[in-house]
Amino acid sequence: MRRKNLKDQFLKGITYFSSGTAVVLLILIFGFIFSNGFKSLSFDMLSNDYWSSNLLVEVQSGCHTFEKPNNVKGYFSECYGIAFEDKLSHEKKEMIVVSYLDSNSPFALAKDLSAGPNKGNVIGISNGDQIERISSDQGSIGMVKGHDAKTLIELLETSEIESLYYKTAGGGIWGSLKTTFILILLTLVFALPLGIGAAVYLEELAKDTWLTRLIVSSIEMLAGIPSIIFGLMGLVVLFPITSLFGIDSTSILLGALTMSVMLLPIIIRSVQEALLVVPKAYRLSSLSLGANETQTIFKVVLPSALPGIILSILLSVSRIIGESAALIYTMGTFINDSPRINQGATTLAVHIWSIMASEQPNFELASAIAIVILAVTLILNLSLKFISARVQRKLGLL
Repeated sequence: MRRKNLKDQFLKGITYFSSGTAVVLLILIFGFIFSNGFKSLSFDMLSNDYWSSNLLVEVQSGCHTFEKPNNVKGYFSECYGIAFEDKLSHEKKEMIVVSYLDSNSPFALAKDLSAGPNKGNVIGISNGDQIERISSDQGSIGMVKGHDAKTLIELLETSEIESLYYKTAGGGIWGSLKTTFILILLTLVFALPLGIGAAVYLEELAKDTWLTRLIVSSIEMLAGIPSIIFGLMGLVVLFPITSLFGIDSTSILLGALTMSVMLLPIIIRSVQEALLVVPKAYRLSSLSLGANETQTIFKVVLPSALPGIILSILLSVSRIIGESAALIYTMGTFINDSPRINQGATTLAVHIWSIMASEQPNFELASAIAIVILAVTLILNLSLKFISARVQRKLGLL
């Protein structure tokens, strides 16, 4: 009896140790991500494009009188009604940014000097823009000369301005965020009908033969194939399909088709498990009331299996958001601020890969994007569960 108790205590100790270790590891992982990325997380990072636009504008010279507002960050010019602030970019590079701009400032009324259809139009600068070079009667001043915000304001107050070269705020992830949602939508449109249909056939219609068992075993084997192999498969097998639509390079469409193939085993197995737990009495009752097999499947069995179908969608969305290896081959690694389904782009996960693969990896920005991925996954999961609960109540399943 004592030996049995010792064995029970030992097994219980292993259980406590395993669960405790898992919790500690999760806390360390989340702690690392949030401690490194929370400071870099901002609305500007979410809403800005990644690539900056370089602009050359003409600024009307002459000292005016502007009152310095309260709580202005950085150094303020009373002559031009503008404030500059020293900052570090997401890539940890020093820059001078506009922290305040009066609506009547000559900088707000700057005219485009670049060659093109917009030449001569007013394209005043905005808060967050990076000041690179101001041409004046004293020569060039700004970042190109190694000046900081304070020095730039002092020189600006005593100079006659000729032109300004600046960059719009960049370093954001808005393009990758849009790409991620586009990829999720396209992938689910392709994968869900095929996966659910295949699961219904294998579980409800197909007979138990060696061929059926072979197909099920093959599906289970596909679930264990490394994703990078699916990426190569997408290039070889699916690229000719996208070429029929005039797409001659990597694209979001090619990535969605590849992800659809990757997700089929997950969706099929999840839906099969959901169909298995539907009581046989539901099927027999429906058939005894005069419904045929097809009506029974679509009006009784599938609605009853809805929680399992929702689970397959949750697993699919999580896999899409976190995938990178296959998408590097099929969607490319170029960060596209205006993604289209016939062009290459990066998801949030591939965006992290691009940052960490550079010569100077930015752990802070990568961690901030990881926080965004976690938040997007949580929001989508809660939304799908809410929709599932509403549908189940409407069908009387809750």
